[in-house]
Amino acid sequence: MSQITPEQFAQNVYFDRTFSCDAAKILPGEYYFTHKDMVIVTVLGSCVSACIRDRVSGIGGMNHFMLPDGGDNDSPVSASMRYGTYAMEVLINDVLKAGARRENLEAKVFGGGNVLRGFIAINVGERNAQFVRTFLKAENIRITAEDLNDIHPRKVYFFPRTGKVLVKKLKQMNNDTVVIRERDYASRLQKTPVGGDIDLF
Repeated sequence: MSQITPEQFAQNVYFDRTFSCDAAKILPGEYYFTHKDMVIVTVLGSCVSACIRDRVSGIGGMNHFMLPDGGDNDSPVSASMRYGTYAMEVLINDVLKAGARRENLEAKVFGGGNVLRGFIAINVGERNAQFVRTFLKAENIRITAEDLNDIHPRKVYFFPRTGKVLVKKLKQMNNDTVVIRERDYASRLQKTPVGGDIDLF
C-alpha cells in the first residue's frame, strides 16, 4: 500500500519554443530530474528550489518545497524539517539512482522570498533559505550559486546538462497565482503525513 507523499514527480512536460527544447514545469511539492538536454522551470515565492546536478555527467534535477509552520521548531524531527529534508532526499536519491556520482554533485538554490506577508509569524521564506543552506552543507554538496530571500517572486529556468540557470524577478505580478499556490500547498502539507523513510547512499 503506497503512502501519500507531499513531493511528486512533475508530469507537465512540454516543448519550450523560447529555448527550442523540452521543458518540465514543476509546481509546489513537485520535483523533476533528467539526463536529457532540457530545461526545468518553476515559479517561486516563499518556497525554495534546489537545482542539483552531477557536474561531470550533466544528470540533474530541481525540487520545489516549503517548510510548513510546524509545531516545535527547535526539534530536529519537527514536521517542518521533515518536509524539507524529504524533498531534498527524494531529489538527491533519484539523481544518484539515474547515474550521478555523489562526489560530483553541486547545487544552486533559489527562492525564499517574503511574499506570504502575514501568513505566519516567522518569515517562511527566510526559514526555507536557511534550511536549504544548512542541509546542503551537512551533505557536503557545494552551493555554486544562490538567489535567496528578497521580496519578489522569481521564475527559475534550470538546464541540468550545462548547469546554466536563468532567474527572472517578477516585480510586477498581475495576479496572486504564486501566493495562492503556496498557501494551498502549505495547507496540504499541514494535513498530509510524510511518506516512508528514505536512506541516502
